[in-house]
Amino acid sequence: MARFIPNVSAATAIGAALVLACADPSSPAPESASSLESASHPAGAPTLRVQHSGTTNRLQAISPVDAKAVWASGLGGTFVLTTDGGRHWEAGVVEGAELLQFRDVHGVSEKVAYLLSTGFGEDSRIYKTVDGGKTRTLQFKNQHPKGFYDCFDFWTPDRGITTGDAVNGRLPVIRTRNGGADWRRIAGKLPPAQPGEAAFAASGTCVATQGTEHGWIATGAAERARILATTDGGDTWNSYDTPIVQGTPASGLFTVAFRDRRHGILAGGDLEAPDALSDNVALSSDGGRTWNLMSGTPFPGAAYGLSYVSPDDQGFRRTVVITGPAGAAWTRNEGKKWHLLDGVRDYWAVAFANRRHGWLVGTEGRILKLVF
Repeated sequence: MARFIPNVSAATAIGAALVLACADPSSPAPESASSLESASHPAGAPTLRVQHSGTTNRLQAISPVDAKAVWASGLGGTFVLTTDGGRHWEAGVVEGAELLQFRDVHGVSEKVAYLLSTGFGEDSRIYKTVDGGKTRTLQFKNQHPKGFYDCFDFWTPDRGITTGDAVNGRLPVIRTRNGGADWRRIAGKLPPAQPGEAAFAASGTCVATQGTEHGWIATGAAERARILATTDGGDTWNSYDTPIVQGTPASGLFTVAFRDRRHGILAGGDLEAPDALSDNVALSSDGGRTWNLMSGTPFPGAAYGLSYVSPDDQGFRRTVVITGPAGAAWTRNEGKKWHLLDGVRDYWAVAFANRRHGWLVGTEGRILKLVF
């Protein structure tokens, strides 16, 4: 069963309930405002600034190139781009993809980006633009009627990997080494799939890459929620179990990130328990081989996306922001203690260029800039 949140199969009712349960945020404030700050926040909490995306479609993925150029993507074939750090966003729709859902985006520059749409059969596609979104090239269209691709990530502007839900006992992972000129199936290089195993197409972060060769795929919807890891650019893979909530078609890993080759964090949850707190965060210090439970998110339900704030900054290398439909939070110590971002909900994805330039994106085109 595909993890297409919330519009396919059993996930439809669950995801819809999550969205309906989330209250609307307060009226938008100017970009310079920090109206979502609270006196109760601990020292060092980020300021949050409302920005305007130019669309009312739900945004589900965010990819900063640097402090100025940032891409986001979402429903209705939508992508948005800023080249000035979010003061101005311009929204566009990919022609011929108006009914598709761009659940992931990877920005290379203010001109170059990849877009991944998710869905069964030919709805799973990869587009590339080299002119800031004015034109797009269709690079990949899934041909298997049961195939469903969830998210991707890139080691370099030309080398990337895309993961999908299990089909016929295999995870139909594809890889490019030439900027998407061709995407080749490498399913045979991965361990066999578990019955029902899938990724969750929530925030574009069920795959993470680090450096030029290391990568991790986060799965769920099966007996075991596991991490599949490579240290050679996808030529070989190992499977590692994780301790978070799992074991049902609606539970498992949603998101994973690594700050270096050894240290990483993952999160997820159970879509069938939207009002419950759970053991849904874990940490690794050995490249994903073993995982230890950390404090669960202080908001209920599943965590859809997370991001390190600034791994290259010694003072912030362990700082993480995490988000889901029911809330968002941050931590200085990789999940030992979380601080809730008061009043922030309905955001599905988060990413940072550095500690002063990060973004949350979510329903109705919502964008918040985070500054630590």
